[in-house]
Amino acid sequence: MIKNNPWQQAKEQLAKTARYIDLDPLVHAYLSEPERVIEVHLPLRKDNGEVATFKGYRVQHNSYKGPYKGGLRFHPEVSMDEVKALAFWMTMKTALINIPFGGGKGGITIDPKTLSEPELERLTRLFTRRLAHAIGPDKDIPAPDVNTNPKIMAWIVDEYSKQVGKNTPAVVTGKPINKGGSLGRTEATGLGGTYVLLEIVKRMKLNPKDLTVAVQGFGNVGYYIAYFLQQQGFKIVALSDSKGGIYITSGIASVEQIQKCKEEKGHLAGCYCIGSVCDVTYKKQVQGRDISSEQLLTLPVDIIVPSALGNVITKKNADAIKAKIILEMANGPTTTLADDILQKRNITVIPDILANAGGVAVSYFEWYQNIHNKSWSKEEIFKKLKSKILDATDAVWKAQQEYHTSMRDAAYITALKQFENKSVK
Repeated sequence: MIKNNPWQQAKEQLAKTARYIDLDPLVHAYLSEPERVIEVHLPLRKDNGEVATFKGYRVQHNSYKGPYKGGLRFHPEVSMDEVKALAFWMTMKTALINIPFGGGKGGITIDPKTLSEPELERLTRLFTRRLAHAIGPDKDIPAPDVNTNPKIMAWIVDEYSKQVGKNTPAVVTGKPINKGGSLGRTEATGLGGTYVLLEIVKRMKLNPKDLTVAVQGFGNVGYYIAYFLQQQGFKIVALSDSKGGIYITSGIASVEQIQKCKEEKGHLAGCYCIGSVCDVTYKKQVQGRDISSEQLLTLPVDIIVPSALGNVITKKNADAIKAKIILEMANGPTTTLADDILQKRNITVIPDILANAGGVAVSYFEWYQNIHNKSWSKEEIFKKLKSKILDATDAVWKAQQEYHTSMRDAAYITALKQFENKSVK
C-alpha cells in the first residue's frame, strides 16, 4: 500500500463509520468501490510539433442519489487512487448536504503551466471527446478543481455540445456567467466554510474577534475563506501559498490587499502592506515574518485552515499543531494517523465533507438554473447556500453528541444515513 494512500484512507473511514450505525453490508459494498472507472489516453501535438501523451481519469463513484458530480483537476500528481478517493468524498458530501447528486471526480496527470493556452485547450477538448459518452446533465457533471477554471469549463461545454449536436450548458458547472454560470459560484466554497465555522464557534461559545486564524493555500478557496472570515471579525495572522507565506502576529490589515499584491507579483511571499502599498521592505514595520507553507500549520494560532492539497497534516506534524480548531477547506488534508492524534489531543477538526461543501451546493444551484432556465440573484443563492450549510452543520453537531464521536465520524454517519433507504439494497 502506498503511504498515506487517499483511497485506502477513504475506505477505512467508510468501514469505521459503517460500524457505528450497523450499515447494511450490501450498502457498504455499493459504496466501497466506484460504479465505473474511466482511464483515457490523450496524445497531444504541441505547438513546436512534438507529441506528448497524457493520462486522463474519470471516476464515477455512486449515482444512488442522482448524476455523478465532481471536479476535474489538472495536476502532475493526479493518480487513480487520488481520484477514487475524491469521488468517494463527493458522494459523502452531496449526501451530507442533501442534494440530488452522486459523487464523481476526474483529472489529467499534467502540470498545465507547462502548456501554452492553445495546447491546454486542445488537450481539454480531446479529454471531453473521450468522456462525451459518459458525461451529461443527467449522467455526470464535471466542475473546476485544482488548476481548472471557468474558461476550461467553457471549452468543455463547447466541445460536448458539438458532440451531442445541441447547446448543453448543464454538462458542467463553474462556467463563466455569460456561458450559463451562476452568480456566487466563485465565492461559494469559501463562504460555505465561513458559515460552518461561525456556527461551530458559536456552539463552542467562542467569540470570532478573540480568535486568530492561519490559512494555508491562497488560491480561490484560500482567498475567499480568509476574506470572509476577516469580514466576520476573525483575526487573520498568516497566509501562505506554494511559494511561501507571511505571518503578522498583530493581524493582517487587509486580505483583499494581499490578494492584489499577489496578482501583481505572482506570489504572496513578501506582500507586507501598509495601506495600498505592499513590499517586502515593510516587513519590519508591520512586525512580519516569512514562513513556509509547512510552518504555517504549526503556528501558535487558534484556527488553522488547510485550503490547498491533501495529506498536509500527518503523524509527523500532528503533535506540533497548536491550534484548537482545524477547518478543512482542502479535500483530504489530514491523514488517518494524524486524525487519531488530533482526536486524542481534543483538537476539533471540522471535516472537509462539511467545511468545503459550499462549492458543490452552489454547483447544484447552477445546474438547477440551467435545467429550468432560471437565473437567481447572488442574494438568493447565498440565502439558499446558508440554509443548506447550516442544516448540515446542525445534523453533524447532533450526531456528534448522540454518538460521542469526532466531528468527522459524525459527518460520515449523517451522510451514510442517506443510503439506508431500502431501494439502495
